[in-house]
Amino acid sequence: MSAPDDARSAVAAAFREEWGRVVAALIRATGDWDLAEECAQEAFALALQRWESEGVPRRPGAWLTTVARNRAVDRIRRAAVGEAKLREVAAAAPSGDARSGGRPDDAIPDDVLRLMFTCCHPALAPEARVALTLRALAGLTTAEIARAFLVTEPAMAKRLTRAKQKIKHAAIPFRVPGPAQLPDRLRAVLGVLYLLFNEGYTASSGDELVRRSLTAEAVRLARVLTRLMPDEPEAAGLLALMLLHDARTPARTGPSGSLIPLEEQDRTRWDRDRIEEGVALLDRTLARRSPGPYQVQAAIAACHATARTPADTDWPQIAALYAHLARLTPSPVVELNRAIAIAMADGPAAALPLLDALDSSGALAAHHLLPATRADLLRRLNRPAEAATAYRQALALAPTAPERHYLAHRLATLPHPDARSPDPPHIPST
Repeated sequence: MSAPDDARSAVAAAFREEWGRVVAALIRATGDWDLAEECAQEAFALALQRWESEGVPRRPGAWLTTVARNRAVDRIRRAAVGEAKLREVAAAAPSGDARSGGRPDDAIPDDVLRLMFTCCHPALAPEARVALTLRALAGLTTAEIARAFLVTEPAMAKRLTRAKQKIKHAAIPFRVPGPAQLPDRLRAVLGVLYLLFNEGYTASSGDELVRRSLTAEAVRLARVLTRLMPDEPEAAGLLALMLLHDARTPARTGPSGSLIPLEEQDRTRWDRDRIEEGVALLDRTLARRSPGPYQVQAAIAACHATARTPADTDWPQIAALYAHLARLTPSPVVELNRAIAIAMADGPAAALPLLDALDSSGALAAHHLLPATRADLLRRLNRPAEAATAYRQALALAPTAPERHYLAHRLATLPHPDARSPDPPHIPST
């Protein structure tokens, strides 16, 4: 690999791993959201130039934070906002030191998690809190965040702009909330971590299905959160959910990065230590008898993770859990997953009316999993012509290369319309 390629790869890796810490350190020091993002962007742009000729630094995160901090100092100096602020920014610690803790009076021992709580201010709409945090601290693009919220990219761009203007005009402080305020902001922070993990577990775009740096960061922050708030069952439920899903990651893709659906995965490659940790954490949490959406999802994940073979999966229990989840948090994605579970428990014909209702609602019009699921059910019902139409619809919407390759393969292997031989189920779940 050439030096330019090495530099580009190193910067790309640093962006995935360090963006949130760089931005968090600058926001904490300057209190200025836009300044932090702009200086972080400049630091990464400079890294592309410098690392090619000077080599990749030993601690990329610290290098990027120092450069970004210096840019912020220059901006503040030019703006003549005061020597006190200038000294505060100049003294900001590199991101490599941020995990060791903060000021003695800080309740949250991690810059990124601290800024998550700060961004989840009650003056902002719940969707705006999550979207802003994903943009600033996870480095997700507007398109990626829009997909997570099932809205268009222009609509999400407007939402982000309005939220930033609200922060500026209402003078919302980037300040650590007191212990009494933390529970009120927990829901939004859990939402951020959940979407961050989901974006890493099944990327919304690109050539790779999994973005391990995002899942690892989400798990790390969830661990910090459960230590910070040990009496919050939903925090523990979310961590259990992440662990149980992440345990399957080694088996979800083939050597070339191709998607391997859940029922075809080599279960000996699942991380049994993570499964045991997740199940034990879930059992302790459910014993509190205060079930919430994340605990219910973790219970669904546990049904999959503890089944020794696909045939051992307790699909009726999973369908019942999805019905309970739909009552707690009504969502078209939850209904889609419930339909899949019903198809597995009672047969594909039982689930088609549920898919018809979802299709009629238009809530998942841009989501590839709705036509992909329909295609699979039609294939299992020996209706290949209709299945082919649905697979083509799913292909046009699939966001990642592995998912497109999987769908193309399923389309290519459909039996001829005259064929009537049964085929094992292949619900496109991973």
